[in-house]
Amino acid sequence: MPKEILVEKLANLAVKIGANVQKDQIVVVNAPIEAADIARKVVKSAYEAGAKKVTIFWRDEISGRYSYEYETIETLSDIPQYSIDRMRYFVDNGACVVSIVSPIPGANKGVDPSKIQAAGIASSKALGFYREHMMGNRSQWTIIAASNPIWAKKVFPNMDEAEADEALWQAIFNASRVNETTDPIEEWNKHNKSLIDHNKILNDYQFESLHFTNSLGTDLTIKLVDNHVWSGGQEKATTGVVFNPNIPTEENFTMPHKYGVNGKVVATKPLDYQGNLIEDFWLEFKDGKVVNYDAKKEKSTLKNLIEFDEGSSYLGEVALISYNSPISQANILFFNTLFDENASCHLALGRAYPMNIKGGTSMDIKELEKYGYNNSMSHSDFMFGSEDMNIVGFKKDGTKVQIFKDGNFVI
Repeated sequence: MPKEILVEKLANLAVKIGANVQKDQIVVVNAPIEAADIARKVVKSAYEAGAKKVTIFWRDEISGRYSYEYETIETLSDIPQYSIDRMRYFVDNGACVVSIVSPIPGANKGVDPSKIQAAGIASSKALGFYREHMMGNRSQWTIIAASNPIWAKKVFPNMDEAEADEALWQAIFNASRVNETTDPIEEWNKHNKSLIDHNKILNDYQFESLHFTNSLGTDLTIKLVDNHVWSGGQEKATTGVVFNPNIPTEENFTMPHKYGVNGKVVATKPLDYQGNLIEDFWLEFKDGKVVNYDAKKEKSTLKNLIEFDEGSSYLGEVALISYNSPISQANILFFNTLFDENASCHLALGRAYPMNIKGGTSMDIKELEKYGYNNSMSHSDFMFGSEDMNIVGFKKDGTKVQIFKDGNFVI
């Protein structure tokens, strides 16, 4: 089957299962210029699904680098009112969002990190209402990926550019459950059921804490918030519409207590943050906060991540993924969180998801914080799962339950 047809299948999947576009809904498509072909297919599919209006926003990482190089911090920190009004319009009118990622690894290598930091903080502050709206699942949103030759060569350095691009596209299709012989929508309905079944098992236990250990040096205890909810796969917006935020996804995740994380965690995959690749890093936590850290590469970028704001030095998510998951077994390092996080148990520094507390999507920030919710302008996932990961859950009565053994679920 020609690649063109598989790209079309992925675009349709993003619209029908990912964002689950409703009749007469406004749709926003965020796309890099490298993903023009699939972006146009998403736009067409959204209209065919009944969208009232589809607005596409293009971005270009290379042009973005120039803005960091040539603009002052003051200019980068100035978010024009029209940008704020635009996002307010989409929030007020219940728009759903399809975002396409197609990264250029290392695009911002060598750029003054203080400029990237300042621009990120200014944008997060000005558009905080939009972040609250989407992360609170008040409308549907989804993320998919598209290959590009630069990214593909990073993933498959021993291939020529054209071969690497084809290989990365195939890896994206496989991870997204898109192939020649099956209907990806049916495949995702089955996959969602499997994730939901695991959520139920974990929710029924209502563990007080989780203890993670492996031979790499991870020895971490994470307290979970009371009335926590394990999620994964499809989610339900506060409007009642079911959607899939990430294509692909393999995770079951919930909310750590902001002040209940202690010990050391060793990352098992690099992290691409603000266009720079952080490699071979570890973090040490005390009473929830990162108190020590190191990295063999891009330690200054890791510092920026941790110090982005007060909440970015605390955890907002813990996610469990078996080492034998399809993306893990593909043994491909994608250098992109959307995929790499689904090959490994992961944690997120920064903002938690309100849906991970029972009734959380109807609570305000102050109510959520009483449970141990972490608020931040950032949310950055990093991977720490391994083939020998051991996870023990502790119930409130002290009962111990083996959750993972040798990297995989045993419950």
